[in-house]
Amino acid sequence: MRTLISTAFVSLDGVVDSPGGEDGYRNSGWTFKGVDFVPEAFEIKGREQEEAGAMLLGRVSYEAFSKVWPGMAEFARYRTLPKYVVSTTLTDDDLVDDWGETTILRSLDEVAELKKTEGGPIIVHGSARLNRDLSDAGLIDRYHLLVFPLLLGAGKRLFSDTDKDTQHLRLVEHEAYSNGLQKNVFDVVH
Repeated sequence: MRTLISTAFVSLDGVVDSPGGEDGYRNSGWTFKGVDFVPEAFEIKGREQEEAGAMLLGRVSYEAFSKVWPGMAEFARYRTLPKYVVSTTLTDDDLVDDWGETTILRSLDEVAELKKTEGGPIIVHGSARLNRDLSDAGLIDRYHLLVFPLLLGAGKRLFSDTDKDTQHLRLVEHEAYSNGLQKNVFDVVH
């Protein structure tokens, strides 16, 4: 069974909305505004690219990333990875031509089936709504969180507010950096 990893830039109060400067959110670009850049804090991002066997995205994140990431040198490895997009509305005609093999999945059941296949870890970038749905369905196996020392208030959140049974996590890696960022890697206890 493949490991499903959710990776996120997250504020201390759980917001993941528009970390890179996307339009439509008042605190857009919060990952680089007022937070000093410390290269070692982002080491995990390079490691994720090397270890991932596939990428899973929701429709909104696919549409945003597919316009930019295929041409970016820092995301070159992702060009060669198989990509899966969970969407009930996207069609094959909506997929870009320059970002490698991409498959549309229509349900969380299809994600569960994908996890049963052979291959390296499946990494989920962005995709706030998909992350909440995957977590609520018990499909996430690990979280890679870079926690920023910010309270953003409103915005899309990584975790749902669904009333559900306690989900236990085991901290397997952590580090704090001089700029206040914290790396927290948690395995989900199934």
